[in-house]
Amino acid sequence: MSGPPLENRVTSTSGNHADNNTATYSATDSAPPAADGSSGAASTGDLPAVELLLDGARAGYRTIEVLHGITMAIPSGAVTALLGANGAGKSTTLRVLAGLIPLRGGTLSWRGEQITKMTTTNRAKRGLMLVPDERAVFATLSVRDNLQVIAEASGHPDITPALEAFPRLQERLNQRAGSMSGGERRMLALARALLARPSVLMVDELSLGLSPKVAGELFAWLGTVADAGTTVILADQYTEEALALADMVYVLHRGEITFAGTPAELGASELLAAGAHS
Repeated sequence: MSGPPLENRVTSTSGNHADNNTATYSATDSAPPAADGSSGAASTGDLPAVELLLDGARAGYRTIEVLHGITMAIPSGAVTALLGANGAGKSTTLRVLAGLIPLRGGTLSWRGEQITKMTTTNRAKRGLMLVPDERAVFATLSVRDNLQVIAEASGHPDITPALEAFPRLQERLNQRAGSMSGGERRMLALARALLARPSVLMVDELSLGLSPKVAGELFAWLGTVADAGTTVILADQYTEEALALADMVYVLHRGEITFAGTPAELGASELLAAGAHS
């Protein structure tokens, strides 16, 4: 790992969505101390709060361990990029955060609250939303029905915000989702997540299989979501767009963190070691 063990701290950078002042504090704190010395979930001064904290996380599938005791602090209201080659553990990390895969060791805290054993459903109800890399939409339903299901479940049945964010979906409302292009299905998946009004939006392999133009549009949309205050966690193979969007970067290699820090601190050697690419 380059420099100090950055997985044990949160850094606010001047690059994108976090505060313009650089600040460092222990990731074992759920939030920086308040002016009166007490602790709280909200940021105080120029210090960003820790939204999610994975501490010594071990997880995997059946007899195979994929994550080998990683510690990761996700800053609130910022974009965190998880980078690395296929098989590095990016998707597994997101599934652990969403509750789809149980931890075999370690803990997970959300805004200082222990949620290691909280169900996937309860995490989603409280605003922790995952857009997976595949099967993110109901293929047999129309675009309209895909959106309506999520809108009604969230208690806000109006699907207009999704159509305003992705105007192309307006033209596809009566089309079966499974018959759309990969880029359009990805837009639909993100639109569904938008209607759920997440406080934490996790997106797995946003650019996978998409043209540079479509991928660029989706990265730009994620930027607007982050600017509005939503915490974004983006798992992707190395792309210029992901780094341009990110405030904090973790590089994973074979289930371990090989780099944690800001995009400006990320060097070519870390990317090469991770097997990531542009």
